[in-house]
Amino acid sequence: MPVVVVSDSSSRLQPDERKRWDVREVPLHVLIDGVDLRDGVDDVPFDIHDRPKVTTAGATPAELVETYRQALVDSGGDGVVAVHLSAALSSTYSAAVTAAREFGPSVRVVNSRSAAMGVGFVATAAARCASAGADIDAVEAAARSAVSRTHVYLVVHRLENLRRSGRIRTTASWLGTALALKPLLCLDVDGRLVLDQRIRTVTKAHAAMVDRVAEVVGNNAADIVVHHVDNHDAADELGATLTQRLPQISSLTVADMGPLLSVHVGGGAVGVAVRVATT
Repeated sequence: MPVVVVSDSSSRLQPDERKRWDVREVPLHVLIDGVDLRDGVDDVPFDIHDRPKVTTAGATPAELVETYRQALVDSGGDGVVAVHLSAALSSTYSAAVTAAREFGPSVRVVNSRSAAMGVGFVATAAARCASAGADIDAVEAAARSAVSRTHVYLVVHRLENLRRSGRIRTTASWLGTALALKPLLCLDVDGRLVLDQRIRTVTKAHAAMVDRVAEVVGNNAADIVVHHVDNHDAADELGATLTQRLPQISSLTVADMGPLLSVHVGGGAVGVAVRVATT
């Protein structure tokens, strides 16, 4: 049987995509008023990003062990490749490494160094390889190759959510002028959320994001997902601009960022996840 790929709910893979590629999903957690809501399983309030004192939590080793064990059984012993949210953004990766020790080399854990559909792109690259009958070494290699070809950019309307959640360093020198900025952020090669450019307006920040996406894609084919938090019009406009700018792209879709990430980036945020095709 094929190697089975596991990811987590940060990936924003839609149910039909998970079914098509047989990607198993572990839910992450949103904690509100003492209630633990599982992302992708439980109903989460649509305005979760505007609510005070909301926190998030990664998957636990116990949850991951249970998922890995069943996936390994379903693979007929051929193995499991687990692709998770950037280790710089969540405890899930470290919990996954702990959980995988129980299974030895039969479970491989890959740090996507990404978020949102950036995680999904890495997971589906691995799953495509698995569906072709590749062994666990080749499936892991496909995932790691996709990590290096995946990029994520983000424009937020305000930095308070990121500051409160600790996803940006409070010592960053540019934070002192943050009220006058609509910064373009990106995930760096280590999967950390960092400043890409200082920009004064949302319109200019979105234009700069298009430029950066065009730069990393070049003349290659690419898959793109435009994410948003309660800002569908801006995401649609950005998607149309990218389609016109990059006619060679293989696919472009618009999707919400999901409750877990929305808590950290706040309302109005728009981001782009890109997987560049191999040349």
